[in-house]
Amino acid sequence: MLSPLKALLSQFFMPDGGGAMDDTRSLQLSTAVLLVEVMRADTHLTDIERTTIRQVLRSKFALSEEELAQLLARAQDTAQTANDYFRFTSAMNEQFTQPEKIQVIEHMWEVAYADGHIDANENHLISKIAGLLHVTHGEYIAAKMHAKAASQPLNV
Repeated sequence: MLSPLKALLSQFFMPDGGGAMDDTRSLQLSTAVLLVEVMRADTHLTDIERTTIRQVLRSKFALSEEELAQLLARAQDTAQTANDYFRFTSAMNEQFTQPEKIQVIEHMWEVAYADGHIDANENHLISKIAGLLHVTHGEYIAAKMHAKAASQPLNV
């Protein structure tokens, strides 16, 4: 009965000495949650979107398969219970450089383009996150175009 309360409190209070490892894990989780949210925003969930998220996280954070599986499971659980994006984007605003924040937006577009179709909800979500990350409209469009150019057409 106390474990849900303990989990809630641990989100808001970090033990002393948390340091860089906690910051790194927080940024990894924040990035993973935003990518999962793009996948969830689409009305048609596909394996290609899940695969794209795995590839992005593996390359961005150099995670082992076990670490990647744990991060994705935690990100999916967190995404289902999150009621806003501020806690994820505020961590990124504090720790990421502007090019890193633009790269997050580009990765979100990669997930959106993975199934060959951009859903209006995906478009809205990525636009909203770009605003929260203080990514300019020009940077947002450039990230979108770069992700679109990099996406491979589906072989049907």
